[in-house]
Amino acid sequence: MTSPAKHCVVVAAVCLALVCLMTACSGGGSNGPPALAASFQTVTCPQPNIAGFPDLDFPPTVQCGYLTVPENRTKPDGRRIRIFVMRAPAASATPRREPVVYLSGGPGGAGSFEVAFMVQHGLNAERDVIFVDQRGTHRADPLLPCPGWEQFQFDAVSIPFASDSSTAADVAAIKACHDQLAATGVDLSAYNSTENAADIADLRVTLGIDSWNVYGVSYGSRLALTILRDHPQGIRSVVLDSVSPPTVNIVELWWTAPASSFKAIFAACAAQPTCAKAYPNLASDFTATVNRLDQTPAITQVKDDSGALVTVNVDGFSFAYTMIMESERSDASGVPKMINDMARGDPGSVAAAYLAFRGPHEFVGLGGTGLALDVFCAESANLTTEAATLAKAQAALPGFPDRVLKIQPKQGRLFYECPVWNVGRADPSVSARIVSDVPVLVLEGSFDAATAPEWVDVITPDLKNAQVVPFPFTGHSVLGKSTCAPAIMAAFLDNPTQPVDSSCAAQTTLTFTTRSP
Repeated sequence: MTSPAKHCVVVAAVCLALVCLMTACSGGGSNGPPALAASFQTVTCPQPNIAGFPDLDFPPTVQCGYLTVPENRTKPDGRRIRIFVMRAPAASATPRREPVVYLSGGPGGAGSFEVAFMVQHGLNAERDVIFVDQRGTHRADPLLPCPGWEQFQFDAVSIPFASDSSTAADVAAIKACHDQLAATGVDLSAYNSTENAADIADLRVTLGIDSWNVYGVSYGSRLALTILRDHPQGIRSVVLDSVSPPTVNIVELWWTAPASSFKAIFAACAAQPTCAKAYPNLASDFTATVNRLDQTPAITQVKDDSGALVTVNVDGFSFAYTMIMESERSDASGVPKMINDMARGDPGSVAAAYLAFRGPHEFVGLGGTGLALDVFCAESANLTTEAATLAKAQAALPGFPDRVLKIQPKQGRLFYECPVWNVGRADPSVSARIVSDVPVLVLEGSFDAATAPEWVDVITPDLKNAQVVPFPFTGHSVLGKSTCAPAIMAAFLDNPTQPVDSSCAAQTTLTFTTRSP
């Protein structure tokens, strides 16, 4: 079985290379006869999934197909697009009746990146699990990548990330992508959570499923909550992993997530005598080092997976970003030592991690960047201001330089990118409350640096049958990291109205690294 750690490396490489924030498109979704009803067609699962990465190949039991839907439901005579769907049958000879639909994060992530691991992880032990490449992502038609921007992100490890010249190059790449995609006839404004949620609702009906369970991670949790609010029919239960509520403007409040993660990690280190002795001034050292690197980046060379030397430039933002990703994609055990190394002037461990997080070059051009930008721009950035966002960031991390805080934690420059992406503002209803009696299970890690644990409290008062399971020492995307989370989820799905036994989550431990192995 692939370990959760290995899964994090493989899938993180995909997500970071493709949709950390979040080629000219083939056009896909041909203009056919007008039709309102969705339709479904089975297809042979493509093999390999991504050439050279057998860990991501579709398991032999998985069944594949395409859901055809309107690109823009306000234009019923407009073009049609296809959503890629994978169904992993239950391993049990006597499976439970109601399947699970699995909604990936990002936005821009895809079920086709995760199905192999989740089957190995046993997610389909008792129930069929339906994975989806949401509109605009990996095997959907059309795919909305931004290969020029993705190449810029790939190469950006070698330049001062927060510099004005980097911002200009970033925006130019986004503008070129927008123009290339728009020239194919794609309605970029239609790749949003409202249409995305309608796709998933149509999928249930088209597949003839009376009742199912909805699982969503990160942006997938936002999508799950949108479906629960706008299309509640047929939803038996919901599992929210690392919650990004529609009622929270993630762009405006994004830095509160890393801030709470840093605070939790520093407190956990202080509570371990060995870690506390080794790093007695961890928080102040971290802030001071971010400021020092903002003024004078650390430049070193690191070998990539091919053995080639790559120049790595770690500025203040890149340093903070690497600590965010280390807790998100790994287990945070090395974070205090990496901070201490950099504070002492040794950039080696941080530079190696920063380089690794960009992922393999083979993934450039496969990302669902269009969906990511539509969601982040229309539904968040365009509904607030840079000044309001910076003020919230300064309150969360008062010692950090403004130049660092003006970049969104996942390498986004949305207040510069969104004007050239030009998809307007979403209707305020996208942020409406979700009030429901449907049973909901929330999984949240205390070290989550992407979606703040405190955001859970925003939604639970309106979810009348919600239960929350906190996972100590755990970062973003609990299900893929914890050995007990799948069991808790399975027990909940068997009896959604009953309290789950969360004792195994409470027993989660972590020992911080204090010396080189």
